[in-house]
Amino acid sequence: MSSRTSIELLPPRTSKLAFEQPAPVHLAAESDAVTGSIHENELYQTRSNVSAANVTKGKTTVIIASITMVTGVASMLNGLVTVILPTLQKDLDLSQGALLWPVAITALTCGCTLLLSGSIADAIGSKIMYLIGTFTQAAFVLGCGLAKNGTEMILFRGLAGVSLSFCLPSAVSIITATFTGKQRNLAFAFMGGGQPFGFSLGLVLGGVLTEYVSWRAGFYIGAGIIGLNILLIFWALPSASEETVLTWAQRKQRILTEIDWVGAGLASTSLAMFSYVFATLTGNTHNIREASSIALLSIAGALVPAFIFWVGRQEKLGMPAIIPNSLWRNQAFTTVCLTVFLNWGAFNALETILTFYFQNVQDLSPLQTSIRFLPAAAAGLIAYMIVGSLIHRVPANILCNVGFIISCGAPLAMAFAKPDSNYWSSGFIGNILNPIGTDCSFTVANLLISSVFPPKTQGLAGGVFNTISQIGKSVGVALVAVIASSVTANSSYTDKTSPDALLDGYRATFWFCFALCLTVFLLSLVGLRRIGNIGHKRD
Repeated sequence: MSSRTSIELLPPRTSKLAFEQPAPVHLAAESDAVTGSIHENELYQTRSNVSAANVTKGKTTVIIASITMVTGVASMLNGLVTVILPTLQKDLDLSQGALLWPVAITALTCGCTLLLSGSIADAIGSKIMYLIGTFTQAAFVLGCGLAKNGTEMILFRGLAGVSLSFCLPSAVSIITATFTGKQRNLAFAFMGGGQPFGFSLGLVLGGVLTEYVSWRAGFYIGAGIIGLNILLIFWALPSASEETVLTWAQRKQRILTEIDWVGAGLASTSLAMFSYVFATLTGNTHNIREASSIALLSIAGALVPAFIFWVGRQEKLGMPAIIPNSLWRNQAFTTVCLTVFLNWGAFNALETILTFYFQNVQDLSPLQTSIRFLPAAAAGLIAYMIVGSLIHRVPANILCNVGFIISCGAPLAMAFAKPDSNYWSSGFIGNILNPIGTDCSFTVANLLISSVFPPKTQGLAGGVFNTISQIGKSVGVALVAVIASSVTANSSYTDKTSPDALLDGYRATFWFCFALCLTVFLLSLVGLRRIGNIGHKRD
């Protein structure tokens, strides 16, 4: 015997831009003693602009491959930079304070521009933004390979992050507009699967190229893959019907009238200031006492209530609001955003510290280090495929809870590691368990966040998801760097560069990551308990 309840995903009062449709979208919940699943066929009320039936199987494969390349190449370059950091420090004369900037700057610049780029993609068309993003990304990645000093490397890595922000929201919009049913689930799964595979490939590539060729070749390879992606886009990627009939004058009008420029500016500026201060602390925690840091934190803090006031005003007036305040009253949406932020931070922080553990504590070469990350790629791909095939059958909260609790084992295993620890008892466990929670939540989070935004604003939906994850990465890496350096500086060992002293700092970050993972699990356990099934069963 079952009863039907209704979980409202859209707030009762809607803004003109973000929620322009006849009535709020509801999820119909079928609850019984066994499943408590959400009725799948009512997740979306509106049909996509482009029917999946109009896309051939060949083009479907190419579109999914293209979208996977976007996340895959970006993650590959992140993995490449992570494993070659010690080499970059020597070759490009990077100071200790700027050592983590080549890793952190891309997530920082990407996260701070995603909301705006997602809104622009909705206004001018996702395919156009996708093309602009890939063209400029290819150029900036090539620039990284040609960089002659640390400043140039950091600059091009930052600009590549801005280009990536053009691609990610557009990719989400393309998936929701082009695919339905299982194809949509699998497209999101492949888009997410490109991250662990790409990161691990970058680690291996960085180790091999550094040892036998040059680390610069990794960026040339990345630029070449992006160039190939541009060709795939021109051939296979369809344009939504609305995009094909819009003139440039109409696109300009939409940019001027249908984007919450003030809200996007307030949010982006605040995020940029907070992220920048966190990043500067990686070199020296005393930077927090600097006048510039205090000023930036004060301004960033003041912009938060200003943003809340502004979007609240826009929503009351029925004007475009970048993220309406009423949306945060939805428990599932708020919980997903919190879990994504914390989970992505813990995941990337642990990967970064593992790299330093292998090279600085166990004295392994870049190639030996990269090989040890291979299990993470395999585990990530398997997890994505499992989630993609089960998302329409298994309640999403169960998938997330299982993934999050498994990921808790990764930092816990490393917390007891020693300089001479066997790889199979520590590093292997950390690598194989670390991506599970992130991979399980990627598809769920994308589907859920996309569901609260109608088709007209799917680019913004993608911007919201990727902003949270990218900023989570940036903050996570910055925090563990601060923790590690602070604990090592206060360790009982005289030589602060010794493996034992460094491991004291790294061990503290492992416990910190464990606390984050456990918090994510508890948030998911409570906040996502009612979402049930959110995947589409039928094409």
